[in-house]
Amino acid sequence: MINFNEAPFIGTELEYIKKAVDNKKICGDGEFTKKCNAFIEKTTGTKKALLTTSCTHALEMAAILCDIKPGDEVIMPSYTFVSTADAFVGRGAKVVFVDIRPDTMNIDEKLIEDAITDKTKAIVPVHYAGVGCEMDTILDIAKRHKLKVVEDAAQAAASYYKGRALGSIGDFGCYSFHETKNFSMGEGGAILIADEKEAELAEIIREKGTDRSRFFRGQVDKYTWVEYGSSYLPSDMNAAYLWAQFERIDDICRDRLGTWDFYYERLKELEDKEYITLPYIPEECTNNAHMFYIKTKNLTERTALISFLKENGICAVFHYIPLHTAPAGLKYCEFHGEDRYTTKESERLVRLPLFYGLPESDKEYICDKIKEFYAK
Repeated sequence: MINFNEAPFIGTELEYIKKAVDNKKICGDGEFTKKCNAFIEKTTGTKKALLTTSCTHALEMAAILCDIKPGDEVIMPSYTFVSTADAFVGRGAKVVFVDIRPDTMNIDEKLIEDAITDKTKAIVPVHYAGVGCEMDTILDIAKRHKLKVVEDAAQAAASYYKGRALGSIGDFGCYSFHETKNFSMGEGGAILIADEKEAELAEIIREKGTDRSRFFRGQVDKYTWVEYGSSYLPSDMNAAYLWAQFERIDDICRDRLGTWDFYYERLKELEDKEYITLPYIPEECTNNAHMFYIKTKNLTERTALISFLKENGICAVFHYIPLHTAPAGLKYCEFHGEDRYTTKESERLVRLPLFYGLPESDKEYICDKIKEFYAK
């Protein structure tokens, strides 16, 4: 069976994990955590980056930093992972969904302003498949209405919009380093903070509400509980695993983009014959090859294709069930306007295997089997 995903492994991960153990510093904010934070800051230009235990926790921190309170409203797409909504629902907010664009599967920036009320506090664009939302428009809307922008960039590390790193454009950005992502620490994430004034509070929230980070820097002579917080700090062993991949980030990106380009070129003839739709990358965006998907005609055809590929030893999968159709979505959220594309497009989408080191022969085989399906 050709797996849908295999976690990236460069070869130096175990060496670095051993070094973390030898340092006798396997809890958070050790050598490798600091290296990863500095690397993210340098490569994205964000004022502050902090590794977290997950992207979910990065989003929760962003919700706290946005001062989200019960009764507030937050706008986002319904086509996303549950954590995007959970982070704000957990603060008592109502999530307001708007429809997506069918070309990128991202939030339709033209529909956001109509969903804004006097209770709206934030906009949460989700950069689906590592392809940037129309951030200039979103930032303009946010500025005019005095709203925070939290980028769910879980899939978008090493992707750019008009030359700016996704995750570094809004007030806060949230990365995932889950094993399914381009760069992994097993479970993990990071929060990016645009305003240095927010950085100290972010450190406090991440350290159980204490000023422990200031204590270790010698800024205070003891640390204490100063604000609400939780345990959002990952082990330095996890960071050591991630650091090995950050050192080889160009190799990983090149390999994944090679696979993405291979699929696109080999399957283009099926799009030309109008059997499938291939991903669209806007001119102002760069693609980190987080995923490669195709869209079938409808749900029935997608089900048949996934089944056919499975019978032939290929694990291809669909993705999100729109949140507004889920029990919790009905309880905590509302869909503003018409669902023209969210459900329809989600039912067409099939993700193909894509991971670092996917053999050339497997890529050939996958494309051949898709062509065989449509030849029938």
